[in-house]
Amino acid sequence: MENNPLLNWDDLPSFDRIETRHIEPGIRALLEDCEQAVARLEDTSPRTWRELMDPLERIEDDLGRIWGIVSHLHGVKNSPELREVYDPLLAEVVKFGNRLGQSKPLYQAYCALRDSKEANSFVPAQQRILDSAIRESELNGVGLDDADQDRYNEISQRLAELSTKFSNNVLDATKAFKIKLTEAEETVGLPETLLELAADTARQEGHEEATASGGPWVLTLDYPSFMPFMQHSKRRDLRERMYRAFISKASDGQWDNKDVAREIIALRIDKCRLLGFDTFAALSLSRKMATDAESVRRLLGELRAAGRGAAERDMEALKELAGVDGVYGDDEDEELKHWDVPYWAERLREARYDLKDEELRPFFPLPRVLSGLFELTERLFGVRLEEATGEAPVWHEDVQFFRVFDDRGEPMAAFYLDPYSRPAEKQGGAWMDTLVGRSAVMASAGQAARLPVAYMICNQGKPVGGKPSLMTFREVETLFHEFGHALQHMLTTIDYGMASGISNVEWDAVEIASQFMENWCYDRGTLKGLARHYETDEPLPDEIIERLLGARTFREGSNTLRQVNFGLLDMELHEHFDPAGTETILDVQRQIDAETLILPSLEEDRFFCSFSHIFAGGYAAGYYSYKWSEVLSADAFSAFEEAGLENEEEMQRLGRRFRDTILALGGSRHPMDVFRDFRGREPTTEALLRQGGLLHE
Repeated sequence: MENNPLLNWDDLPSFDRIETRHIEPGIRALLEDCEQAVARLEDTSPRTWRELMDPLERIEDDLGRIWGIVSHLHGVKNSPELREVYDPLLAEVVKFGNRLGQSKPLYQAYCALRDSKEANSFVPAQQRILDSAIRESELNGVGLDDADQDRYNEISQRLAELSTKFSNNVLDATKAFKIKLTEAEETVGLPETLLELAADTARQEGHEEATASGGPWVLTLDYPSFMPFMQHSKRRDLRERMYRAFISKASDGQWDNKDVAREIIALRIDKCRLLGFDTFAALSLSRKMATDAESVRRLLGELRAAGRGAAERDMEALKELAGVDGVYGDDEDEELKHWDVPYWAERLREARYDLKDEELRPFFPLPRVLSGLFELTERLFGVRLEEATGEAPVWHEDVQFFRVFDDRGEPMAAFYLDPYSRPAEKQGGAWMDTLVGRSAVMASAGQAARLPVAYMICNQGKPVGGKPSLMTFREVETLFHEFGHALQHMLTTIDYGMASGISNVEWDAVEIASQFMENWCYDRGTLKGLARHYETDEPLPDEIIERLLGARTFREGSNTLRQVNFGLLDMELHEHFDPAGTETILDVQRQIDAETLILPSLEEDRFFCSFSHIFAGGYAAGYYSYKWSEVLSADAFSAFEEAGLENEEEMQRLGRRFRDTILALGGSRHPMDVFRDFRGREPTTEALLRQGGLLHE
């Protein structure tokens, strides 16, 4: 294993040297080493923090950072060869995780340490880590008898397999659907950026002669292709075809996720009952800020009530603009349909605010947006960011690398940015993940602590036609969002790896920093700093900035109901749904749709089959976390608004306080305590509702 680049690296991995053939022998050797380390730890009867928790952190860190690389490549460089080794190894990793979590000697050592005299001197981070270790052991089944423990382990392994299968099915179904346009008439209304992307996709499909002006053009269900097409194509028949494919994705044929989803829920129910919980929602919430499902439903109910009237007015405005009944005729079948909503919503936005995404794009080239984002970060938080692409090996030529320094010029952290969509190998969406976290235990010789390194993954359009990646405003918001996650990982001051950065942070609090950063996209000063024309360097005109700010609440009622819909579907499936009964997941989806949507969903809508957040991610009985965290993030940002966003001295003071609390303290304290440290009180929903223009609904 000495020459295996997956295992042997100190600062940063040699992504350019890691091959699929390295993964299986590397992970098996690593698991063997970890098993031996756990056995030694159990045999020594550790009694102190240094004897127990420090070795445990090393074990968990070794496995987490190496397996994390494999999981990362599975998300950004997916291939049949990688899947072949990934799936069986995932089962082995889950097996080891259960073995560690179910170790009775370690559990007894945790409890003894908690009750020891040494515990009286623990700092809050140590107390939280130890409490979490005890709770997680209990939730991993340490107290179960042998038969129940065996069943628990079977469930865990099967759930890991199914989660991977669900994700792969979504990726493959997205990749499989394509529409090839060959006539100019089929492209009427499409913006130049989409034509360039579609021609580039066509060239990748073997049409070497494809051009943006002459075609052919290939469209996909990947978001940078799908959404602009739905917003701009004048071909209603093609919009319908795209929409129907999108809502039924991964719901039939070889990539059908219906039975996968049902089995996942059934196994989650089995797991929660083994652990003594009535519902999986109760099990999930035992690790979160929200105390119970009723608290979640209360929040979602408040948001639904606030958004309903506005969403109804949103729909009436679209119908009026579309001339229904009129544009499509008087036939009942020619009313406004789902595939018309994005198109007419974009026309309404243009009419109300004189804003067109395609006219805004030239002002948001990725390099300039990054520069503006970094300028804001440096101003608020007193750090410095520098591009260092070329200093770190990467997994794809488009990946960029950056370093973060404190105000004395000392290195603090680093991060990779993988910005562009690659539908053939890369999962859709956007996310932040960790390569390594801050840790004193894992520090190299001569270092006080190992410094954190993050991955930032986006899926925006890549540079085509000799232009840089020109971003939609929504893509700008997404970049700020993921960077907020990265900042919480990178600016932590906690040296205990098990509570630094985003580690040990309750799931419904992890979106606070990310959503906080999104708010700055609507700050005039920030917009002036990041929005400049890619050719002329002309700043975004003031009148356009005003219209952009005015459009912030556009269709907020509809957007709120959409998030409430997802959150309620998630909670209903994990609190009341019986997969052994006659009711199907589709029945539940339709019930929630009827309660929350203004336009009834179509018969073939199988959204749940691609709801990766809850079936292949960490959001099971936790999707509400976006809105829960948004309440806190909006309230936190309102502190800056109250102080005056033009008041530079106050912005820096509050920025440092935000950094020293929410960004710095990680999982070392309960997030509500951390929020109170920053805001001086507990949060309310007022700021969020005011921000969305829904306060008086």
